[in-house]
Amino acid sequence: MSPLAEIVAITAVCVASGCLGSLLGLGGGTFVVPILTLAFGLDVRLAIGASVISVVAGSAAASPRYLDEGFANLRVAVTLEVATVSGAVAGALLAGHLGARTLYTVFGVVLAFSAVQMLRNRQDRAGAAVPDDRIADALSLHGTGTGTGATSTSTGTSSGSGAGTRTAAGTVVRDVRPYRVTRTATGLTMMTAAGAVSGLLGIGSGAMKVPAMDLAMRLPLKVSTATSNLMIGVTGAASAVVYLQRGDVVPALAGAVALGTVVGAHLGSRLLAVVPVGALRVIFLVVLLVISVQMLLRGLA
Repeated sequence: MSPLAEIVAITAVCVASGCLGSLLGLGGGTFVVPILTLAFGLDVRLAIGASVISVVAGSAAASPRYLDEGFANLRVAVTLEVATVSGAVAGALLAGHLGARTLYTVFGVVLAFSAVQMLRNRQDRAGAAVPDDRIADALSLHGTGTGTGATSTSTGTSSGSGAGTRTAAGTVVRDVRPYRVTRTATGLTMMTAAGAVSGLLGIGSGAMKVPAMDLAMRLPLKVSTATSNLMIGVTGAASAVVYLQRGDVVPALAGAVALGTVVGAHLGSRLLAVVPVGALRVIFLVVLLVISVQMLLRGLA
């Protein structure tokens, strides 16, 4: 394969990975590294460098639409990002003192457990009341989302596209539902752990952020994925500086990956408005289990 054909192929593949990463709140980087190393035989350091750039690009491309459509919760993102960054710094400092195999194994077990709990808790807590949380009340973390699947509803109108129904007059009536955030302290603890894992293993922590917001804080799944997408861009930007200084970012490769990821992220941000919550949960759980198996194989190999 010629260099030009390889760049075109990488860009096309990254469109799909960017779309899926944006839709699930994992970031396209979750899929970029395995694709570049296994399918295209690139050095893992260069693949990670390009992946970090793709995470920032994908987050920047999808986040404005998520904020405009009312999916991402900016207050929750800012609050939790403090814990994530703190954990990432601690993880980076400990990276040279802990065994990678043990970390991969623990991470794989945690992800598998999170997937099972997401499935069980969603079934068990249907219609259950959300406990009050003083921290969430004080920080005004509660919000509303379009088609979030929350318990109580209200309606609004908009000229844009999104989840909802169109009247005979052509006006789109959106299903805007309020939700309450709970167990903020638990969410902050889980976000610190997610950041630490990200710093220790050099991987994105979106796979842990979404379960933390869904399980502990009771955010609707679409809000969790959109908010996670917003957060990983901030974390990725900090990491990108390090990889640029190390020289692990090849401009042509990073450009192709970023271009494909941006296009895919735009598609993913549009799909989130129309994909049913049940289907989104199934896709996320499958991806979470696949990542878990990959981590376990790395740890036990």
